[in-house]
Amino acid sequence: MQRILAVFALLLAAVMAAATPAHADSADIEAAARGVVRVIIIGQDGEEIFPVSHGTGFAVGGERIITNAHVVSEAIEDERLSIGVVPAEGQQAVYARLVSVSPRNDLALLELTEPLGLPPLTIAGNPAQSGSVTAVGYPLNVDRAQGLEQADIFRAQPPVMATGFLSGRRPSREFDTILHTAPIARGNSGGPLLDDCGRVVGVNSFGTESAGSDAEFFFAISTRELLPFLRANDVQPRLNSLPCRSLADLEAEEIARAEARADLEAERAEREAEALAQQTAEARRAITYEVMDARSNGLALALLLFIIALAAGAAAIWSHLKGDMRMRSIAGATALVALVGAVIAWVSRPAFAEIDERVEETLRAGVETEGPTGAIATPSPTATPPGSSLACVLDVDRSRVVGDPEDDIAVEWSGDGCINQRTQYGLTGGRWTRVFVPANEAAVSVNRFDPEAGELVMERYLLDLEAMRDARAARGGYVAPECGVDEAGARELGSNQAAIMSALPQRPNERLVYTCSEAMELPGENSGDEQG
Repeated sequence: MQRILAVFALLLAAVMAAATPAHADSADIEAAARGVVRVIIIGQDGEEIFPVSHGTGFAVGGERIITNAHVVSEAIEDERLSIGVVPAEGQQAVYARLVSVSPRNDLALLELTEPLGLPPLTIAGNPAQSGSVTAVGYPLNVDRAQGLEQADIFRAQPPVMATGFLSGRRPSREFDTILHTAPIARGNSGGPLLDDCGRVVGVNSFGTESAGSDAEFFFAISTRELLPFLRANDVQPRLNSLPCRSLADLEAEEIARAEARADLEAERAEREAEALAQQTAEARRAITYEVMDARSNGLALALLLFIIALAAGAAAIWSHLKGDMRMRSIAGATALVALVGAVIAWVSRPAFAEIDERVEETLRAGVETEGPTGAIATPSPTATPPGSSLACVLDVDRSRVVGDPEDDIAVEWSGDGCINQRTQYGLTGGRWTRVFVPANEAAVSVNRFDPEAGELVMERYLLDLEAMRDARAARGGYVAPECGVDEAGARELGSNQAAIMSALPQRPNERLVYTCSEAMELPGENSGDEQG
């Protein structure tokens, strides 16, 4: 009973941990910030260009950038002005053209004239109504405080991240806004307001006027306004409606689940041991009775035959004295047969030592057809056989989802490390792993498949420009083999991938756990475009 209560307590703790919101790693905010840009209104005097004003924007997919309508209003009103975009990393600044503007809800959509490969930010499909948030952007007062000159505005600079809390949802200026306390200033306009998983919950727009000791509040355009605007302009944003959870919470829940499973397994093993002991005692008792009966029967038979042998022997002697040779022969033969039978009956009686042997044989035969508790045994889980076609379903309770992943993935497992007849996995420490380093995305993915458990785990690391350069350089140092390599080739791939994996952060930004089972059809695994 105590063990059952302990297991229940562990499961309850896991459920409570899942229901309690937790702060995610700061790496999520930093990763999202790499998709934030400075939006500059540019004037030109001859061949010289100069900034007129600036705001903030962020990537939403392709080469599209979201910002505020009032950030680009000067360029709309004056055709002599241009719009420029400066990324958070690298040295390249490019021009942008206006795709759409909505003054009603202060939104504008830009398209870059040259690709920058910016990581698109994920939009929170079901944003929280409370909790901490981070405003990311390029406030003018920080630029001034740092003494930045006009030329510095055109160079890549990391955005400023300011934290605060959600204060409520309130419509203003005839559109839906979010009230928050994350400080923003001139220049922050058009920048994202992020939750703890780095997902956009709003687009920063304006702040309240504070006098004296009055508290300052700031307004962001809600996703209720943002999402329809994007879709109306043929932008399909990355959308995530799952709760924001940290990997630390997930790992704690995994430990709790493992401990609960271990306790349940110990409880089951204890019950089986008790059942086995009871079965052994019952079998020993029944077999002991059988052996005793057999010994008693053997003794009785031996005694009976011995008496017959004595009687026949006496008859043979009497016949000899009478001179009846025929009767003497019959009686003598009968005495001899009875005596031999008595000896055989005595010697063939089961020994007491046979009790243990017969108990073991009975239990062994029972285990082959029945479980240890007496029920028909169920087959234990086996490894995924080669050639299996699997449907892998996302286990939301065990996953940390930051982007917009597929809920179902089809996998065909060949048994030699080949997935879907096209992607060879490497073998390291008994685990099948493939590291993907995309050429046009600032993320490294590490996929692991466990055929024993029927489990596919995908982990994504959102890296900065320098880390991605190092990863691509390491990936360029080897050629991944085609499907069908032998074990030595799979181990070599695993060894080559280790150089990339050793340089990754301790924890990924995203962990997707898929549970796989037998399926009929395979549309193919979505693994992304890999460099090389």
